[in-house]
Amino acid sequence: MNGVFLASDVDFMIKGLFSYQIFGQTVWITTTHVSLLIVFLLFVIFALFARHAIVNADPYAEPGTFQNIVELMVEMLDNMITGVMGKNATKFLGYISTLFAFILISNISGLLGLRPPTADYGVTFPLGLITFSLIFYNKIKHQGVGGFLKGLCDPWPIWAPINIIGDIAVPISISLRLFANVLSGTVMMALVYGLLYKIAWGWPGFLHIYFDLFSGAIQTYVFCMLTMTYITDAIGDS
Repeated sequence: MNGVFLASDVDFMIKGLFSYQIFGQTVWITTTHVSLLIVFLLFVIFALFARHAIVNADPYAEPGTFQNIVELMVEMLDNMITGVMGKNATKFLGYISTLFAFILISNISGLLGLRPPTADYGVTFPLGLITFSLIFYNKIKHQGVGGFLKGLCDPWPIWAPINIIGDIAVPISISLRLFANVLSGTVMMALVYGLLYKIAWGWPGFLHIYFDLFSGAIQTYVFCMLTMTYITDAIGDS
């Protein structure tokens, strides 16, 4: 108002782009959906180029730069997953690697001018539910129903409600941790560009490096590490 920029004018919220009717209900396509689509396309394009580089690689020639990068990434993920999950790593290598790549690309998509999909709890909570489902499935599979119920009553049956609450809190806690950290970076950058727009030239790039790249990589690692730890604990010594 009257040339004064207000904090309320800063925009870091999810926006509805267009809507359509389905079964009498209004369904909105938001900025999160668009960001997810772009992340998915980037993921697929990278996977196709990586597959082409590996399949058509000459075993007698020196690997190219892109092939070296792909092999380094695969080796790092393999070492990380094997180091945490041990003999169970091969069963979850594909899932954890895909999860790591998806979250990482989503977190750093702010560098492309997108609103990170992981800044939407509607994206991180389903990821937490997948982790919870894997934990529950592996507990029943490897410990049996009796072992699962015994674990709920450990150390005494009176602790069962507390243990149930603790299990239910797993998807909420890990999804909120990822969501809150990514959203905080999104809010900070929106405030920088909104309130300091007259001098926001060049130097916000260093903030992007921290909030999008560094913090995004850390949160990706934490989410995957917690997922692997919970699943390994659910499998037990079987």
